[in-house]
Amino acid sequence: MDVPTTTRSAPVGNESRQSIRVLLYSELLITDWFALIVGTIVPGVLLGTFHMRYSGFGAALALLPLFAIFGLNNGAYTIEVLRRPHEGVRRALMALTLAMLSILLVAFFLKAGDTLSRLTFIAQACLSAILLVAGRAVVQRHVRSLTKGRLVNELVITDGVDTVHGAQTLVVDAARLKLRPDALDPKMLHRFGTLTKGFDRVVVHCDPERRAAWALLLKGADVDGEILIEQFNEIGAIGISDFNGFDTVLVSRRALSLRQRAKKRVLDLAVAVPVLIGLIPVFAIVALAIKLDTPGPVLFKQDRVGRANRMFKVLKFRSMRVEESDSSGARSTERSDSRITRVGRFIRKTSVDELPQLINVLLGEMSLVGPRPHALGSLAGTDLFWEVDQTYWHRHRLKPGITGLAQIRGYRGATHERLDLTNRLQADLEYIEGWQIWRDVNILVGTFKVLVHRNAY
Repeated sequence: MDVPTTTRSAPVGNESRQSIRVLLYSELLITDWFALIVGTIVPGVLLGTFHMRYSGFGAALALLPLFAIFGLNNGAYTIEVLRRPHEGVRRALMALTLAMLSILLVAFFLKAGDTLSRLTFIAQACLSAILLVAGRAVVQRHVRSLTKGRLVNELVITDGVDTVHGAQTLVVDAARLKLRPDALDPKMLHRFGTLTKGFDRVVVHCDPERRAAWALLLKGADVDGEILIEQFNEIGAIGISDFNGFDTVLVSRRALSLRQRAKKRVLDLAVAVPVLIGLIPVFAIVALAIKLDTPGPVLFKQDRVGRANRMFKVLKFRSMRVEESDSSGARSTERSDSRITRVGRFIRKTSVDELPQLINVLLGEMSLVGPRPHALGSLAGTDLFWEVDQTYWHRHRLKPGITGLAQIRGYRGATHERLDLTNRLQADLEYIEGWQIWRDVNILVGTFKVLVHRNAY
């Protein structure tokens, strides 16, 4: 295939596009709210009905949160509306319609007909709609000037083939970076996850015999991953796209959209911050007990596999003697494990040893709910986890969690057999594919039922 040979040597600025998109979503929401405030107040003032509950400030105060809820739910603040402004207008008008109908419904049930002017209500709806369209047109001009048509960060990885390039796209040579699609090398997967961090789209151009291996890596990297290809082959394609005039097959998508990630992060902080504050006395008592029981640090730190297969330091209360601690995690804990201290046995049985991971949540390295992070040396029987099933790496498309679907189903404790790992992996992948914020809430509630578990030791 005849392709261009020019490459870029300078990074593009990985986080810039996502930050710009968040800024533009905020501008859209503020502009929409301004349109609604003016659109509800002006008709009330002009028609002399501003004093009525549903024709003045009351209407504006009720309309703004309802509009935001409906707008966020129907995708009025997504990358699609930045690309297709007419679609954004349609979704905003739909949110307005639903919000206005909700106010009508509330007024009906409260029998508040005497506090609602029908003429004013119709005028408010019409003026708000006009101002919404006008406001979005103004923001769209800013979108074009700010993004220059580039809304996402793109990375191209070439492996043993001629280099392709695109406008403002970072192109890297896998050989120069000593990257290879080897799912049996966790350190290389960590470097691959670090390289792709912050990119929205990653395109790999490689020899046909290496496409399946690169596809496997992309599926675990939490990016929109594509393989540049002349014809279809068996690599698990989930869609067709193009890059700079060449066909690509889409082999992976981000597990969560920006809006979904924001919801999950808000839930994490809303729970973790007050819980951490409330548990300060518990932390102090456990720390004191650990220090009095055996010499050594209070916290145990260990490398674990996190989001996009990047490594991070997980925090736990130390439950083993320092000289016998297993930093690699190769040896599973046994029911009568001699390495565990007296205090350690209690805090492991009650899951108190996991509480410092709330700090990992605050740092953004973990989430409250997600696949449990594993150590590199973890074994299922006599095999390393990823040797049992290479789709194991796909579970890292989300941040690891303090608890997860596998844990509330009872899949915790030692992994003596390959089936122990397979059961957890299936639960983790099921959670990722069917993620919903309310499912996180249900899992958190379900976790309290299994804090003390027969497999916790």
